[in-house]
Order: sequence, then C-alpha cells, then structure tokens
Amino acid sequence: MLAQQIKSEAQRLGFDLVGIAPAVSPPGFVGFRDWLERGFAGGMSYLPRREAAYEHPRHVLESVRSVVMLGLNYRTAEPQSLTAGQGLVSRFAWGDADYHDVIRDKLARLAEWLQREVHGCRTRGVVDTAPLLERDFARLAGLGWFGKNTMLLNKRVGSWFFLAALLTDVELEPDASHVSQHCGTCTRCLDACPTEAFVAPYQLDARRCISYLTIEHRGAIPHELRSGMGEWLFGCDVCQDVCPWNHKAPVSTEPTFQPADDLHPANAIKLLSLDEAEFRDRFRHTPLARPKRSGILRNAAIVLGNRGDACAVPALTHALHDYEPIIRGAAAWALGRLGGVDCTAALLARQLIEVDAEVQAEIRQALPDSIRVETSRVSSAGLSNESGQIAPFATMNDKTV
Repeated sequence: MLAQQIKSEAQRLGFDLVGIAPAVSPPGFVGFRDWLERGFAGGMSYLPRREAAYEHPRHVLESVRSVVMLGLNYRTAEPQSLTAGQGLVSRFAWGDADYHDVIRDKLARLAEWLQREVHGCRTRGVVDTAPLLERDFARLAGLGWFGKNTMLLNKRVGSWFFLAALLTDVELEPDASHVSQHCGTCTRCLDACPTEAFVAPYQLDARRCISYLTIEHRGAIPHELRSGMGEWLFGCDVCQDVCPWNHKAPVSTEPTFQPADDLHPANAIKLLSLDEAEFRDRFRHTPLARPKRSGILRNAAIVLGNRGDACAVPALTHALHDYEPIIRGAAAWALGRLGGVDCTAALLARQLIEVDAEVQAEIRQALPDSIRVETSRVSSAGLSNESGQIAPFATMNDKTV
C-alpha cells in the first residue's frame, strides 16, 4: 500500500518514472570495478577513489532497506540547424537551471511526504553525487534495460531522462526487475559515435566520449579526438539521437528544461569573448558551469576550428591572447585549421611572446608546413631582433608575412 502511495506522490511531483528496488549489492558492481581497472574512467578520479562505496547502498545510507528509483524526462524541442559560429549543446543542458537543483527540490519534497507517513524514518536523496550505481538500481526497479550505448532505455521515454534515487530505511515492496533486452541486432548507437568511444556493445571508454571530453576532461583535448568532436560544444547526443526508442519519446513539460535562446544552439564566437565574471554570471546555475570558463572556451575554439567559418578568425585571434593557456592552445589549433594569411599572421605574432611550452607546441603544429620549417630554421640559427626575440618573418607562397 505504502509503495503505491509513494509512487503516486512521485508522479504528482513531476517524475515520469518511478520504481522500487531492494537495498542489495548492485549486480553491476563487478563490471564497474573491471571498467575502472581498465582505465576507462579517464580523469574522473572521484570514481576509483570511492570504488568500495559502490558495493552496497548502505555506504550512502547506513540503515537503507529500499531504493526508490525515479526518472525525469528532459526531452523538449528538436535541435535547430546551426548557422556560422554556432555550436551544439546537449539537450540535458538547454535550460536555464541545473537539473541537479531541480531534482533535489523534488526529492526533498518526496522525502518530506514519506517522513510524514512514517514518522522517524530516514531518507537520503541522490542525484549523481553519491557512490550509487543508479542504472543498476533502476533496472532492479523495473524502469528499463541497458542499451548498447550503456544508457538506460525505457520503452515509453527512451533514454531522454535523468535518474535520481531516494534511499530510505523503510522496507517497501519492490518491483520486478527488468530482465529483458529490446535492442535486438541494432547497432546504430555504436556505429554513429564520431570518436569510436564504444570498445564493444555495452562498454564505453569515457576517455574517447565527447561528453566526457567536453565536460569532465581537464587540460587540452587530445589532438586525435578534436575533429571527432565536430560541432559539440558541451556534451553529445549522437548515440541517443540515432536510437529508435528515442524517436517517439514524449515531450517534457518541466518549465526549467525548456531551451534558452543562447543555448539552443550556442554562439561559440560570443563565448570566446566572456571574461570570468561574465561567464559566472551567465552559467553558474547551469550544467555549463562544471567545465568552468576554461573548458567551455576551449571547446568553443575547437568547434570553430571544426566548422571552418571565416567569421570566427577575429574571435579566435582574441582568444589566442587569453590568460588561460588551455584556451590559447585550442585557439591556435583552430586558427591552424582555418588557415590563411590572417590566421598565420596571428599565430606568428603570438609565437613571439608565448611563454607556455604546450601552447608554443600548439602554435608550431598549427602553422603551415613551409612556415613551420622556416621558423624552425630561424630559431636554430639564433636570428633575433634588437629585443632578443625571433625575427617576425616567414615565407608563405614566396611572400613575406
């Protein structure tokens, strides 16, 4: 009786999916540990650091007996076509609010309801931040199955939903686990990945995933993966966009998930002009705050390099003098991709004053081959101007730049 009542209350609060799982050791823990050992977590050091805690939900709530699993649909509009200088943001971040905050509020109200029904009970809400294998408990709660792209899939809402959990020491009648798979022989998600992040069905190497690279990865994006990022400035929806189960998913009515004009799509050129205060004012309450200004502007530069829009040259030249080396390096790479006299001149000018070794390497690699050789000869010959800097000349197509 109580189990059905809590489901009804969760739905009243706006959750699209709700199911109950027993508080047991998750079936996927061994696989998770193997995934970590293979290094697939990349720079997400918080995962191996808390590895042991994922073994059982009692490490999140000591007296836990039930796990109420919840899903909140975030599918809103369809992606718009891009124009010059724009980049893509993943659907989950189109709104002006961070989904963590939205879901925590709903979880708090659900916990308050349960505490009124069962006086003295203990609860804890979880949205990404605690060591809990949410997908495992969602499957145990009957919410769906694992797709080959590792996403949890539901027949009704596809994979366009956030997962959340309410742990409690109240014993609730559990739902039947979802044991069947409904992907069949389909491999669209695996075949569509631009960076080949899936080493096998159901196995993701996060180090190659565009979502990881644009959100979690710190430092420069590996050269061999930059072109595969394409137009993705924050996150990636490719493997979900091609999934047949997502084509008929319902549209979310959650107001805070509705697309903001400057995120659907985003103006990558404008982003490159933001200083720290401007970035914080615009994005501090959104998912885009996680990569920080350095990550978002790094991504914006790579997107502009991939798009090849000539209108991006002034913004990239400006970013070439940013105070963050990671941004300068990405801007150098992008200018090298765009090419042309103006890009080459900007790179040569920055080369004269650049003090960061990694950015210097980015500039050298971005320069056309003929100029790279010429500047290398100048450097090795020790030719300099009166200030002791390398003389600012190089030949390109038999002309002096």
